[in-house]
Order: sequence, then structure tokens, then C-alpha cells
Amino acid sequence: MAAELEYESVLCVKPDVSVYRIPPRASNRGYRASDWKLDQPDWTGRLRITSKGKIAYIKLEDKVSGELFAQAPVEQYPGIAVETVTDSSRYFVIRIQDGTGRSAFIGIGFSDRGDAFDFNVSLQDHFKWVKQESEISKESQEMDNRPKLDLGFKEGQTIKLSIGNITTKKGGASRPKTTAAGGLSLLPPPPGGRVTIPPPSSSVAISNHVTPPPVPKSSHGGTDAALFQTRHHSHPTGSSSEEHWQDVKDRLEES
Repeated sequence: MAAELEYESVLCVKPDVSVYRIPPRASNRGYRASDWKLDQPDWTGRLRITSKGKIAYIKLEDKVSGELFAQAPVEQYPGIAVETVTDSSRYFVIRIQDGTGRSAFIGIGFSDRGDAFDFNVSLQDHFKWVKQESEISKESQEMDNRPKLDLGFKEGQTIKLSIGNITTKKGGASRPKTTAAGGLSLLPPPPGGRVTIPPPSSSVAISNHVTPPPVPKSSHGGTDAALFQTRHHSHPTGSSSEEHWQDVKDRLEES
């Protein structure tokens, strides 16, 4: 059922290929294209390489009608289904089969060396992919056969989680300490309290205060300046300045 669901894909198409009848191999040294009549091919047509699942098919078809002339199933490459000749890179020996199980070996060749290269690479790429798919399938099967881990909780099983350094007290969570610069720990202020700033000391002098110098006093209870002013305004009009200053001098000496 799985084989019927597989689809056929085209790997390579070459419009010009020659087919030769080849003599039986005389020894194990391999096939030689020089033993064939290369200038007289037995059939010419088109070559297609297709794949269905892991098997590749080399199909020889008519150029005009596309009718199938012969077909060579390839289950492994390199292998007995496709062999290279020992004296050229443009010729190969393939094993064709019909639906009844009969098989025969024929020679094919390309006039262009690039077509022979494409023919060879198409088969190599297909079986490289087959090998990778087999390895992936094998690894997947090994994974399925391994015992699976049961990560579910058993009945009554619990787990304990530890998150950071969170500690709690009865009645509420503890209040974190405040760390000042330099690594000192400062306690937070009490809730609802106020911080009272003390008044400045009375011994601190008030800036920009200047005490005027004392004014000398006379023995009569007044200042010299007042006395001078009194004497200046009390002398008679028209007296000379010398008499005035002499009078002031005499009174200062008496005092």
C-alpha cells in the first residue's frame, strides 16, 4: 500500500543516447567501449532517469512518441545495475529488465561528455539522499525504543520553592534596611515621627554686626564734642578766634 502511494519524480533527461549490443565479458577486468562498434549504434533515442521511493529507473524512450524501449531498475549505485567502462567516461553498461524477470546487459553512450557527467551525478545524488533518509529513520526508531521519562507528579508528591532571601515576621514583613554610601547601614525613621533640628548655639556671633567705638565723656556729664559745640555757640559775637580757642583751652584744663 505504501509503494502505491509513492510518486515518481524525474531526476535527469538527456535527449540523445546511443545503445549498443555488447559481447559477453571475457574476464573480470571490466568492460571496454573499444570492443563495441561505436560508429554503428543498435538504437538511438532519449534517456530519462526517474525515482520512485528508494529505487531509480533508467528509461530508454523513443524521441518522438516517448514509447518505452527498455528500462533498468537501479537499487544501488555503484552496483551491478550500472557499471562504468574502463577506457572512457562517456560509456556505461546497464542491466535492463522486463516485467517477466528476464534481464540483459547493454551498453549506452553519450556524444557529449557533459551529458555523461549529468547521468552519473543524478544517480549519485539520489542514492546519497536514500542513505540520509535511512539514517534519519534509524535514529528515529532508536529514539522511540528508548524508555520515556515520566516527569509527572506522583500522588501526594510536593515540591518546595525557595525564592531569593525573603523572610517574614509574625504580623507583617520585615522592613529592609537602607544602606548609605560607604557601606553604612541607616535605620529608617520611625513611622509618623518628626525630626527636630536643634537651635543654633548662642555663642555664635551674628555676622555683619559692628559695635561703634565708645565716646569719651567729660567730668560734667557731657561729651567733649557737646562741650565744644556749646562753647562755640556761646562766645560773644565779634570776638576773635584766638580768644575763643584760649577760652576752650582754659575750660578743658579746669576740667
